[in-house]
Amino acid sequence: MLGEASHGTSEFYTIRAELSKRLIQEKGFSLIAVEGDWPSSRQVNRFIKGYGHGGKTAREVLQAFTRWPTWMWANEEIAEFIDWLKLHNEHSEIKTGFYGIDIYSLWESMDEVVHYLTHTNPAGADLELAKKAFSCFEPFNREPEGYAISSANFSTVCVDEVSKLLASIRANEEHYRDEQENGLNLEINALVTKNAEDYYRAMVKSGEISWNIRDEHMVEAINEVRDYHGQDAKIIIWEHNTHIGDARATDMRNDGMLNVGQVLREQNRPEDVFAVGFGSYDGTVIASQAWGVPYEVMAVPPARVNSWEEILHRTGAHNKYLLFDSGNFTSFDRWTGHRAIGVVYNPEHEAHGNYVPSRIASRYDAFVFIDRTKALLPLEIKNPVL
Repeated sequence: MLGEASHGTSEFYTIRAELSKRLIQEKGFSLIAVEGDWPSSRQVNRFIKGYGHGGKTAREVLQAFTRWPTWMWANEEIAEFIDWLKLHNEHSEIKTGFYGIDIYSLWESMDEVVHYLTHTNPAGADLELAKKAFSCFEPFNREPEGYAISSANFSTVCVDEVSKLLASIRANEEHYRDEQENGLNLEINALVTKNAEDYYRAMVKSGEISWNIRDEHMVEAINEVRDYHGQDAKIIIWEHNTHIGDARATDMRNDGMLNVGQVLREQNRPEDVFAVGFGSYDGTVIASQAWGVPYEVMAVPPARVNSWEEILHRTGAHNKYLLFDSGNFTSFDRWTGHRAIGVVYNPEHEAHGNYVPSRIASRYDAFVFIDRTKALLPLEIKNPVL
């Protein structure tokens, strides 16, 4: 699990890419799961595996990431990595895949399920279940907030329809398997539809519950991808530190919140899960002043005094990494603030937020510190979706 302290820092992406290349070439990793939508990431997967994308370029394929914040995956740093993955796959017997594991693509995933079943199983029961589920969501005009508010006020929601659809697709999964992973695509899109429905219902009631639903969904998607490719397949996960760093070593636990890093550690042997956190002292970052508004390059101020980032800077203003593989890291296992920058960010208010109390030697297995970072280079996206 490779983290990041922001969704808009160039070095976090480029270092994760270099680490991923080494893991793929030297350690046999063949799956990459990212904090992005499944349908958009599927276009990348098809491109790097040669599933019918013809003459498209990596930058053209990344235009599929139209949902705000588009810069998270539609950026120059990712484009270079996608080019590398495609070239690697062209010369490797074991092809590396690229998969989105987030929960937000409710309507896009529903569209993909109906489209696929229409062309492959026009007389089947799964298609009828899909159409019934889709019709349940239609009145909400593809607005998750509208569905969330409605489901909070009325007892009639789409729970049964999406649950039946997922159960039926799983029961019939052998009918959908092929060499281009269409069966996996169908199952994950059905899973997104079911869990996103649950997520949006919870969103208006409790931030903690909706957070847990989202992270549990991402774990479920990770495990589905692994099951599809076989339990021996090794997976690299790219997400924010708040997802991959064990929640039990942060104050999230006080609010009953869990995350991907915690659950994967609980589900697997300790030696089979490795979490790498990232952080920086100052620099620039891509973020927005408010949800849905255009991004901008912002200055990241020097880290707060006595935060993990400031302590690491104080020991020497240079890049460094820490490996917490022995019992001699008690000084890194005390509760100290650890900076987290989201897609919405206001540097002027940073001192009063953005720092998560953390025991980083327990939260991660290793930590990469970049003293001064620079902002990502986003691609321009046509017709972005908020």
